[in-house]
Amino acid sequence: MAITVITAFDEFKANYVNLGQAVTASARSSRNWLDSQIQSFPGRITDFPLLCSDYDVYFGSFDRKTKKRPLDDIDMIVALHAEESTYYEQYDGKIEMTVSDSSTKLKKYCHDYTNKINSRKIINKFVSALSSVPQYTKAEINRSQVAAILNLSTYAWAFDIVPAFFTKPDSQGKTFYIIPDGNGHWMKTDPRIDKARVVTTNQKHDGNVLNAIRLVKYWNRRPTMPSMGSYLLENMILDYYDRQYEKASQFVDLEFISLMGHISTAVYSSVYDPKGIQGDLNKLTYDEMKKISDRAVLDYGRGVEAWNYESNKYQEYAIRKWAEIFGRDFPTYG
Repeated sequence: MAITVITAFDEFKANYVNLGQAVTASARSSRNWLDSQIQSFPGRITDFPLLCSDYDVYFGSFDRKTKKRPLDDIDMIVALHAEESTYYEQYDGKIEMTVSDSSTKLKKYCHDYTNKINSRKIINKFVSALSSVPQYTKAEINRSQVAAILNLSTYAWAFDIVPAFFTKPDSQGKTFYIIPDGNGHWMKTDPRIDKARVVTTNQKHDGNVLNAIRLVKYWNRRPTMPSMGSYLLENMILDYYDRQYEKASQFVDLEFISLMGHISTAVYSSVYDPKGIQGDLNKLTYDEMKKISDRAVLDYGRGVEAWNYESNKYQEYAIRKWAEIFGRDFPTYG
């Protein structure tokens, strides 16, 4: 219960939106321990690929601090030693990795009767290696399109472990990570760009962007409309703040109102991958766009009403109006 809008939002964020400090600390500790086990694989697992740990990177919304509750997955890129392998990018973005004649490990992971590295075979090796860790014997370990997935019964979250190669600088001096594409080949990515963008934008707005992103992600997952993908929504929000000259407010309710106005129109437009790799991230159908836009318009109006109530010292009415937007988890007045 709360007697002001400010305390209501503080309570709401602490209990239902933001990850708790204890959960975050436990997740990082378990991630670090898993990383130490993976680094030991080449020395004790037969034919496990050589690693290049200098280029390992954590990524995803947990690493960018844009993850809302609950914490359900933690993403890791584990860099492999290329052993002088080369890559070729086709017009559709598919990448083929070709092993060198001197390779001693990667040749075992090629497509049958070729010298092209099969990303599925690499992922499968990670799955089998994880199964050899005594602490993971009762875990659920399987493969997705791009990652080995470790789901421990002792934690609420799963680990998505993505094997990758780190490229040498291209003609423009750029480097990339080459990760599985889900079809046995490879594709480019660079999570460093995503993280740097979040950090830069958040700092530009005095640290007030992260709370706004997490709050809107909570709104996005309510069963009142189709949900956007988290990465699409995050970039839609960052596009908004990148264009704002006035700094974001420390009051997240005001930012939420502004973002509803932005999303109501931006959902109909292209949202481009900041890495310049995936192109337009907005794959929503027109029907999905309209339903999301309609909900954003509705909640924009409710937010304005709540702000007017608060401005006129009607805290109870304001809190009730915010509860119409966020549902029963939002604190009641009292």
